Amino acid sequence: MKINHNMSAMIANNQLKRNENGLSAAIERLSSGLKINHASDDAPGMAISTKMKAQIKGLNQASRNSSDGISVLDTADGVLQEVHSMLQRMRELSVQAAHGTYTNEDREAIQTEITSLTDEIDRISKDTEFNKIKLLDGSLDQRVYANTRSVSRTEISDAVQAGEYRVTITQDARQAVAVGGPVGGNAQNNGRIPAGTVTINGVRVEITEGQNLQDVFGNLRDAAEEGEVNLIAVSGNGTADNTNGKPENAGYEPVDFAQGTRLVFVSNGYGASTEMNITCDNQELANFLGIAQQSVVKGTDMELTLGDGFTKQASYTCDGNRITITDKNGFKLSFEAGFGMAGTSFKDPSIQNPTTEGVQGAEVTNKGEGSEVIFDVTDIGTMTLQIGANEDQIMEIRIPEISSKTLRIDRLDVCTVKGADRAIAAFDYAVEKVSESRSRIGAYQNRLDYAVTSLDATEENMTAALSRIEDADMAEEMTTYTQFSILSQAATSVLAQANDIPQQALQLLQ
Repeated sequence: MKINHNMSAMIANNQLKRNENGLSAAIERLSSGLKINHASDDAPGMAISTKMKAQIKGLNQASRNSSDGISVLDTADGVLQEVHSMLQRMRELSVQAAHGTYTNEDREAIQTEITSLTDEIDRISKDTEFNKIKLLDGSLDQRVYANTRSVSRTEISDAVQAGEYRVTITQDARQAVAVGGPVGGNAQNNGRIPAGTVTINGVRVEITEGQNLQDVFGNLRDAAEEGEVNLIAVSGNGTADNTNGKPENAGYEPVDFAQGTRLVFVSNGYGASTEMNITCDNQELANFLGIAQQSVVKGTDMELTLGDGFTKQASYTCDGNRITITDKNGFKLSFEAGFGMAGTSFKDPSIQNPTTEGVQGAEVTNKGEGSEVIFDVTDIGTMTLQIGANEDQIMEIRIPEISSKTLRIDRLDVCTVKGADRAIAAFDYAVEKVSESRSRIGAYQNRLDYAVTSLDATEENMTAALSRIEDADMAEEMTTYTQFSILSQAATSVLAQANDIPQQALQLLQ
């Protein structure tokens, strides 16, 4: 029998500590619902569960991101639906204006409504926002930069990859330009204006004998404008600087109309598809104005070569000064070239007593040095949506600018001779353009809908997997708790009895 070392009490005390530790662990698991409360509980499980928690939280946020993206697209689509409605109305008005029973005043009223609707489309383009982010002004479109400001209205398809694309304009496009002789120079009636009718692209001008010279020019100018022609007066021999000056004047410098000046007719359109028809039913009047009784003049197409960035299969088409380059796999790049980029010199046809009647065009006297245009297509500009829990799990949304300029309806005038027909075709293109944009937006929406469903399903499955690793089995833990509770009580009772054993030594000392 020993007093200094009560081994029975020490054994009972150690066992009591073990039971208390087990009881504490069971209580912690029951109160937290987790079987991993410390790294020491399950080191591998703790590492796995931590990564899974980060993934689950990322999936949850990615699902919310995708839902926000759907809201952005819903906003854009709703606005474009109204743009569609306006374009349909504008096309309807153009069909109405093309009908021959309407007067010029009626067409001016129609043009007023078309202009108002055009302004509204531009306002929508500038003002449509989501969380202060502009949606339809081109801010969310892929950025394309050119090395010159002379290039405008650049458009690319989704198939155009980021990089540099080089084009060399070797010959400028030219309007249909006709230069008359000196006004009054061939008149044999002491400068008195003869009577007659001048027709410019189907628009008739009645000139009475002895009419005031300024009135004649004003009437011709107004008829030319209706016939989609710009009429100016020039001095001297009427030499044009094809690389400077205002494009609508084809490089000519206008002066005040007077006897001795020359009339220059410049079509609004460019290229060989543009035709200008000028007739006069009185030879004396034609001689006085310095024009022929009948002249038909066409424009000149642009020429260019394709350089780096394009494959050997690439080709281009010209519609006046607008170039569209196509390549395989849906590649499409189009742009509008500015006036005189290549420095081409033209000799415009004279319509004063031409030796032969018929179609004429400008003569190229010098193609010029050419002009290289470099398009830098970048990856920036589009809206990036984070639709995954990890890096680079993104989706790019591209919404092009929707405005009168990009829809090519900003220069329409149904009051001109072919304006209504041209407007119908232009609005067909605009409707198709908006439909293409809405179709792209709808495809984005469908993808995001599936993304949300996929993310939610993945989050649910990962949460279930995390639960299997981390969550406590309450029935099992309750059994453990009961076990250690009873053992702790038993150990406490045994320890009390073990502490009484040394007292028996006192009996030996009596």
